[in-house]
Amino acid sequence: MATQHVDPPKLLTKEDFASDQEVRWCPGCGDYAILATIKRVLPELGIPREKFVFVSGIGCSSRFPYYVNTYGIHSIHGRAPTIATGIRLANPELSVWIVTGDGDGLSIGGNHLIHIMRRNVNVNIILFNNEIYGLTKGQYSPTSPRGQVTRSSPYGSIDEPFNPVQVALAAGATFVARTVDRDTKHMAQIFRRAAEHKGVSFVEVFQNCVIFNDGAFREVTDPKEKWEHALYLEHGKPLVFGKDPLKGLHLNGYHLEVKELPDGQVTDDILVHDETLMDTAYATLLSELTYKEDMPIPLGVFRSVEKETYEEAIFRQMEQVKKMKGQGDLKSLFLTGDVWEVS
Repeated sequence: MATQHVDPPKLLTKEDFASDQEVRWCPGCGDYAILATIKRVLPELGIPREKFVFVSGIGCSSRFPYYVNTYGIHSIHGRAPTIATGIRLANPELSVWIVTGDGDGLSIGGNHLIHIMRRNVNVNIILFNNEIYGLTKGQYSPTSPRGQVTRSSPYGSIDEPFNPVQVALAAGATFVARTVDRDTKHMAQIFRRAAEHKGVSFVEVFQNCVIFNDGAFREVTDPKEKWEHALYLEHGKPLVFGKDPLKGLHLNGYHLEVKELPDGQVTDDILVHDETLMDTAYATLLSELTYKEDMPIPLGVFRSVEKETYEEAIFRQMEQVKKMKGQGDLKSLFLTGDVWEVS
């Protein structure tokens, strides 16, 4: 009997994930770098193209589903987490990605965002943070720094900014990371790790808005400055940054402090990064450095832990109920309890 020849699965490339839609972001926008990085990472995951779904809300970032050649939904303002949860429960085999912005995700969509993280739904969330409302032309956003002058805060914003990483940690996200649009190598590493994580992954991307908030993240993107300001988090390695002199972080009571290491030698009191701690206190301390003067800005994975996902809990509960009550019948369920007929 002749054996049937089966062609090996086609190896995907970044070109396979490029849609036929014209990319309509402002020239120089950081979104282009994020899109290019995603299209480079997706083929490396070993997932068929038809099993990817990108869900977005409203905003510049939310045009993303049009620009990747996968399934996608451009949904309503702030509600992408709700739709993504439904997709995962309906078909757990799909790789579901949420693309949102600091306005869409942390303003009108804040409630939905924290609950998808609290529930640990197995989705990947990428939050583009440009600290401004770009699509509606330059109003201050939930992450705009205090005192920022915009079209809606002509005398400076009086609001304290949201810290997206801190929000994710407080909501219980099991994978929390931060990267920056100008460092595509680092961004690709973070996206791969987020995709490989079982459970909710939250990635904040510092994304430059060249029109309304240009240079917002210069401290960690300018080649001359970034090594003095960017703290790259690597599991199992000491928390050091800077070049001349080398600096490290150590714990003084409940506070992190900078210690100079002029001879380049890392001393025993310098903290070693541990992303696997179930307790979020340490990761939260790191996240709080973001807006502190004379402190470095952390980039990398703050937290990566595993626990039961929302889908696992739902399906486990369903099996338990089936064992107790049988398979069930939808028509019988509708006719159970107080019912009446309208004639």
